[in-house]
Amino acid sequence: MNADLIHRVQEVIDAEIKPMIERDGGSIELVSIDEQGVVRVRLSGACSKCSASSITLHGGIERILRKRFPEIHSAALA
Repeated sequence: MNADLIHRVQEVIDAEIKPMIERDGGSIELVSIDEQGVVRVRLSGACSKCSASSITLHGGIERILRKRFPEIHSAALA
């Protein structure tokens, strides 16, 4: 994926997603975006052991990124 998309996705993660994750004691790191439009993130802190991390990933993180970036098709844990 191109560097511009990576930069824009990182900005959205930092500004919109990270604060929500941090409120629950977790952290998120953008790992990669592949050519198929799959964003890979690493959740840590409270989120790494949380049984709801799948809901957070697909219902929150993926939903926000897909809404903002049509080239993003899904999100997955790294």
